[in-house]
Amino acid sequence: MPTIAVIAPGAMGSAVGARLVQHGARVLTALDGRGAASRARAEAAGMVHAADADLAAADLVLSIVPPADAEALARRLAPALAAAPRKPVYIDANAVSPDTVGRIAGIVAATGAPFLDGAILGLPPQPGTKGPRVYVSGADTAPALVLRDLGLDLRVCPGDVGAASSLKMSYAGLNKGLTALAAIMILAAERAGAGPALLAELAENEPALLARFAKGLPDMAPKAYRWAPEMAEIADFLGADAAGRQVFTGYAGLYRHLAAQAGEADIAALMRFAAAAVTR
Repeated sequence: MPTIAVIAPGAMGSAVGARLVQHGARVLTALDGRGAASRARAEAAGMVHAADADLAAADLVLSIVPPADAEALARRLAPALAAAPRKPVYIDANAVSPDTVGRIAGIVAATGAPFLDGAILGLPPQPGTKGPRVYVSGADTAPALVLRDLGLDLRVCPGDVGAASSLKMSYAGLNKGLTALAAIMILAAERAGAGPALLAELAENEPALLARFAKGLPDMAPKAYRWAPEMAEIADFLGADAAGRQVFTGYAGLYRHLAAQAGEADIAALMRFAAAAVTR
């Protein structure tokens, strides 16, 4: 029975953990400092709390945390990884830029543990579905292939460390960037009194976009606090593209605003627009 450490039991991590458990893996996680909701998700998924030394004794360590926490997690686990007599393969599956994942790879490499760059594209696993897609890149991706036997749609992304993260940044930039653009323009229309006219125009001439916004805006609302640092990572990914960096830095600011108390009225306006789109 393979042992997989999945950190942490958030919405994605707990769903991935449940899928692995269902396919016969022993899944460890870290619950110190986690709230009641995280503990409940871990228990429901069949994940077992473990100390850092036990996490480092797993066959694979899957880091699935908010982008801002990815590097800190690697630093936290580094002493346990260095002390482990048998090193696990460390897969950073977070929404971070190639530069960030390069720093994380350096932290892990110093412990002697093999490192793979990872990217998760899609929603958390649901019963009866194959997704999400889990991409890995790096010098030796073979150890990660066991995840296919454990129910994950694992795919190898050609290239070294940074390739999978580049894919994630590009995909998330299009996907979540479009949601940000929609939020900006819908809120502008609502402030100008043109919201109903915009809704009618989208329904007539861009029904696929309207359907996407009707689903995507409510999905974004509880996740805006996590999407803000992801937009900052995408801005970093864009490097010398000054205009692109400016756009995604702005999107990061938008999501921070929507996640804060000051953004509650704007979230309410977006939810009204999305609800009206569903009823057309």
